[in-house]
Amino acid sequence: MEYQVQSGWLRGVRRVPSPHCNSRPDDAEVDLLVIHSISLPPGEYGGSYIDEFFLGHLDIDAHPYFSEIGTLRVSAHLLINRDGLVTQYVPFDGRAWHAGQSTFCGRENCNDFSIGIELEGLETDTFTEAQYRSLAEVSVAIMKAYPAIDKTRITGHSDIAPGRKLDPGPGFDWTRYFLRLDQLTGDAPSE
Repeated sequence: MEYQVQSGWLRGVRRVPSPHCNSRPDDAEVDLLVIHSISLPPGEYGGSYIDEFFLGHLDIDAHPYFSEIGTLRVSAHLLINRDGLVTQYVPFDGRAWHAGQSTFCGRENCNDFSIGIELEGLETDTFTEAQYRSLAEVSVAIMKAYPAIDKTRITGHSDIAPGRKLDPGPGFDWTRYFLRLDQLTGDAPSE
């Protein structure tokens, strides 16, 4: 599928607007893409818990783990579930609350200038072919809309918050993702 960004939103994806966002600083250029992973409860897939978490409606009595995170106010621009379905919570021109305390190339507060994509998964699990396909396709659309983002400006949450975050983790295959990205952008080496 060829995704397109229009007025800060991906066309043709599920939209679930989150209140956990605000405006970017006036001088902020969007020039970073951050890959995350999430599953709620940890290691369980499917269901509505991620939506509920990003909307601030997570029932803390539904699972013991939820009492630890129930008061957090977190979101991401996108979530890609195990089947490759894409959900957008925050428009790309908005500041999603996905990175927390973070630094990239000496710049702090990565939320100010980044787009955050969550993959449904656990740091120690592998991700699905459908997720890699969707991730590469939405990455291309984002890179077209925000040309300051190139492959050198795509990173993991663990890289911008070392020691604090582990995602997307060792289960994420960066080589596989970048190869798929190269194929879509025409940057793949010819044989």
